[in-house]
Formats: sequence, structure tokens, C-alpha cells
Amino acid sequence: MRRFHPWIFSGAIARWDAEPEEGETVEIRSHRDDFLAVGHYQKGSISVRVCSFEPVEALDKAFWHAKLKSAYTYRKSLGLTHHPDTNCYRLVHGEGDGLPGLIMDIYGTTAVMQCHSIGMHKNRHLIAAALPEVLGKKLEALYDKSKETLPPHYAAEVRNGHLLGGGNGAIVKENGHSFWVDWSEGQKTGFFLDQRDNRELLGRYVKGKSVLNAFAYSGGFSVYALAAGARQVWSADVSEKAIAWTHRNVELNRLGAERHEGIVVDVLQFFNHTDNQYDVLVVDPPAFAKSMSKRHNAVQAYKRLNLAAIKCLRPGGILFTFSCSQVVDKVLFYNTIVAAAIESGRKVRVMHYLEQPADHPVQLFHPESSYLKGLALYVE
Repeated sequence: MRRFHPWIFSGAIARWDAEPEEGETVEIRSHRDDFLAVGHYQKGSISVRVCSFEPVEALDKAFWHAKLKSAYTYRKSLGLTHHPDTNCYRLVHGEGDGLPGLIMDIYGTTAVMQCHSIGMHKNRHLIAAALPEVLGKKLEALYDKSKETLPPHYAAEVRNGHLLGGGNGAIVKENGHSFWVDWSEGQKTGFFLDQRDNRELLGRYVKGKSVLNAFAYSGGFSVYALAAGARQVWSADVSEKAIAWTHRNVELNRLGAERHEGIVVDVLQFFNHTDNQYDVLVVDPPAFAKSMSKRHNAVQAYKRLNLAAIKCLRPGGILFTFSCSQVVDKVLFYNTIVAAAIESGRKVRVMHYLEQPADHPVQLFHPESSYLKGLALYVE
């Protein structure tokens, strides 16, 4: 607590003055009875998620307004709140913004929030009341999509829906490219905003080349590759709906449908059974592990996947490979890719170390906020 880490584990708690309800606001004090922090209680290994290291009378509308204002001011300093070519960004990134358990993304004039803790969800109406005072006319709707991210026993009674306004999707701009975002039916809040910088980087290396975007979802990397002059782009995903969204985004940007092909397929099976080789390959899978108990299996899955991907690259090919599993840290991910490269028998150089953008901030005191890691590799 003295180092401002926002999690209190159950084993660190000596005693309770009273048994709190899940989601209740609690005050944390030291064994000397000194004030340490205020946070939300929830059953589990992380018993308290800290909302404030300063005394507060209540987590009321004024409290949430101040927190949201701070998050908005930071994004304004990044040039995202009034960007002429980008109108979608992350406004709140959980612990990175001092709001553990809360994610909020902006898509044009709609905010989409996901609560990962019961305490945040119980405060959703206060958050909804404070948000318009921060965003003003930039906000027309707020959609709560928390059912999928809350503990199952609590989520059983939760329904996704609008807290303000309406609408289930919109066309947004990212670095001048258009994307259809469906926050009602899509994954997470609707679009993977954390890959914005990496998509832009990909564009440097694809002109005149063949590109395979694996785990394509709605085709973010595919659109950037086509716009940057790729000769041919394939988008592969196991979801028919994802490939349909990809086709829609290619058409939205008028990039020439003849240069793009969508493939509905299990990616690893595709890698292992195709004879095709590509100049550039993007591997951006969903999280293979969400807990430490599954980390070993996840590492083996990343190794198999990347070994298969390397085999699908032409000599002089480039691999953009990622992991969004928080329990697989940067060093472990790097070593896993090293193991895959050794087994492939090919020479591999690191071109870039990849990570999440600045609107997904990592608190200096909470390294766990850093979840997205990747490598751009040159494969001989």
C-alpha cells in the first residue's frame, strides 16, 4: 500500500471490523490503525481493489467526476480527444487510471463501459451521471457491456444495455481509416483499440507484399495493410461474423475487394495444412491464459502457434506476433518465441518490441497493467 499498488490480496488482511458485502466500499488501515486506502471489496484472491489512496467521505458523483476528468485530461494531452483522423480511443484503463475494474472506450459520440468488478458495476449509475459533465457535447450515449466480464454468480442477474442514449454500432475513424464497430455483438467493447499503433507500424512493411492476418476479428490489420499497398491480403478467423465484419470494413475504405480474401478457419489447423507462404504474417490470438494455473498450457500453445507461423513465411518474411495474456509477461513471451524460432531452424531478428498504446496506460506502481506484448520479427 505504501508503494501505491492497487490490489490487496486476501492473505494480507489481518482482520475485518465487520463482514462486508461484495462491491461494498471499505477503508483499509494498517496494523497501527493508520489510514492507507479506500476500495471495493470482492470475494477472491484479490479482496480489495483500491479506488483512492487519500481519505474520501464517499464514492459519490463528485468522486467519479474527478476521476473521469483526470482520465480525459490525460487523453487530451495525447491529442486523442480532438484528433481530426481518429475519433475512437480508450478513456479509462482500469488500474492505469486509478479505477481498478473499469474499462471505458470512446467510439465517436458513444462511450462503452465494461465493469470487471462488482464494486464498479454497483456504481455504474453514478459514473453515468458524471460522464456527460466531463465529455459535454461529445457524448450522446453510454452502453454498459459488463455481463461478460463480471463474476458469474453476480453476472447472472446483469443485463447489458444503455445507461444513456441508444444505438448498437457506429462507423468510426482510426488514423483516417473507417471501421464499423458493433459494441453490442462484438468482442470486448467492440474493437481492439490497443493495436492502433501496431497496425500503423505494419503499414511500413507491406507495400507490394502478400499478407496473412490471422485471428483477424474485424480486420484492423487487414485494412491498414491494404491501404498501405499490400499486393494481396488474407484475413483468417474461426468466426463467420468476424470475417463478415472484415469484408464490411474493407468495403468501407474502398480498398479493392479483389485484393482481399476472408477465410473462416481454425488458424492453427490452417497453418499446419497450408502449402502457401506469405511475405508478412500477423498473429494476434485471444488470451490463451487468464489465470496462473493455465499459464504453462498457454505458453505451449503460443510456441506451437508461432512455430507453425514461422514455417508459413517466405525467406525475408516478417512476423508480427502478440500475446494479450496478462499472466504471460514480456520475458516469458520472448523466451517462448525464441523456443519456437530455435525449433524452426531459421534465423530470426527482432525488428520491434510491441506493446499497448499510451491511452492504455501502465501505472508505474502496477506493472500488471502491461498486458499486451508483441514482437516484429524478420525471418530468413
